[in-house]
Amino acid sequence: MMALHATSQTHYEGTFAVGGKAGASFSRVNFNPSVQQVMLPGMTAGVMFRYVEEKHFGLVAELNMTQRGWKENFEESDYKYSHRFTYLELPIMTHIFFGNQRIKGFFNLGPEINVMLGDGIKSNFAYQDAAGMDYFINDTRRIEQMTMKINNRLDYGICGGAGLELNINTKHSLLLEGRFYYGLTDVFSSHKTDVFSSSNSMTVTVTLGYFYRLK
Repeated sequence: MMALHATSQTHYEGTFAVGGKAGASFSRVNFNPSVQQVMLPGMTAGVMFRYVEEKHFGLVAELNMTQRGWKENFEESDYKYSHRFTYLELPIMTHIFFGNQRIKGFFNLGPEINVMLGDGIKSNFAYQDAAGMDYFINDTRRIEQMTMKINNRLDYGICGGAGLELNINTKHSLLLEGRFYYGLTDVFSSHKTDVFSSSNSMTVTVTLGYFYRLK
């Protein structure tokens, strides 16, 4: 009887929570051959679902809208060019956490599927005619990517993040997370006859979130 009583006391009751998140994204495209670029800032926001069955492990699924892409680096020139993609993303991650009832640290890791909903280019010059402009004739940079058509609007990859969660009470909590995404699909065509052999996305996001515990 005493053994049964001790076992019942150590049993962890599963919890289910829903919430929302929003924050900033910083992205680039991993071109090969390389393209001179800097991180493109954007936004991310979405809804979160979390189920925790064990004391330190659970699952997290999200549905987010995230901006990705790249921004050309013209160094000291006044030229500007950026190509932004808007994705609907679905990450499903293992959730590992530790800490006390008040504050917890956590790691998230898992696969992610993305669908590109749209894209847009911002430029202060006629990038379609860049090949005939003096600046680009005298420069060794690649310019083909500025006019290439998107080949893959479905993307998948791996994401991982770490953060802190503050439990306000038994129902409400706030969390801060930094996350990295590495895409495994090329945005542009990457056959042997194409300009680039790879053009996959890399994104860092920093978000503030809120969870409401339903169970």
